[in-house]
Amino acid sequence: MFDARLSHSAPDRLGPGLLLTAGIAAIAFALHRIPGLGALSPLILAILVGMAGHNIVGTPAAAKAGVKFSLRRILRAGIVLLGLQLTLHQVAAVGPVGVALIATALVATFTFTTWLGHRLGVEAGLAQLIAAGTSICGASAVIATNAVTRAGDEDVAYAVACVTVFGSLSMVLYPLLGGLLPLGAHGYGLWAGASIHEVAQVVAAGYQRGTEAGDFATIAKLTRVMMLAPVVIVLGRRAARGAGQGAVGAATPLPWFVIGFLGMVLVASTGWMPAPIHDGAVVLTQFLLAMALAAMGLETDIGKLRAMGLRPLVLGAASWLFIGAVALALVLVSGQG
Repeated sequence: MFDARLSHSAPDRLGPGLLLTAGIAAIAFALHRIPGLGALSPLILAILVGMAGHNIVGTPAAAKAGVKFSLRRILRAGIVLLGLQLTLHQVAAVGPVGVALIATALVATFTFTTWLGHRLGVEAGLAQLIAAGTSICGASAVIATNAVTRAGDEDVAYAVACVTVFGSLSMVLYPLLGGLLPLGAHGYGLWAGASIHEVAQVVAAGYQRGTEAGDFATIAKLTRVMMLAPVVIVLGRRAARGAGQGAVGAATPLPWFVIGFLGMVLVASTGWMPAPIHDGAVVLTQFLLAMALAAMGLETDIGKLRAMGLRPLVLGAASWLFIGAVALALVLVSGQG
């Protein structure tokens, strides 16, 4: 039994797929440097390139094992390293009111999105992925959530498409609206960080309103990313109960990558990590997650995406509008503007 598993995971089995997903990730990073494409994160570009390759020329049979490995092990390794980008000091900088505001907007958006998904007839797994991507941190939240809920690859691709489209709209619209609303730099940054999907999108929208707004938007967004861990834990336990794994009231195993994520947050919070190592870890994290999304693309059939229709897109739009409105209302009501 051991020999069979070892053989299945041998480098000669995994090599072609790992080279393919790593190659697509490298292409995505190169495309990200092209003017006009810089607004799209390497994660988004990786899944788009992977989908194009799969649907135009197909995914080679020899690469299947490595692609599956990228979808599982490489993905989880990337999520663990994501914790190095967050510190407890950043949470403290947002303050208790800011943290409560971000958490309230997150929970309200996730609840609203899953409820509306049910009303619209969107499959529950896809609705959860759209909810996670919108309420937490875009593509990273989608793939982290899928690691415990195990929706289909097409569901992941559709959810990533939703957060890309509406997050990109936020980059354009938020700076324009910010000039019309009674928001200072702090309030605008908190609003952007609490409601825009991807970290890169928050940075782009935040700094268009000045350095102070950009700095606080980024800190608020990273605080929101930290909330990925408890959400994944809750969803994992729900999924386990739904699958009948364990008696009612029994403890559900905590996903190891969530433990690793939280451990890396604590490591980053110590402040001992030299800047070059931290910067290298950030790049490595993005590359590993890009490999995972490249693998998603290599297993995504565009025909199946079309078959899902427009209802999930409507759900993504409604969720985007909801979190923007709720976060703005909370900022104004709480006096953080």
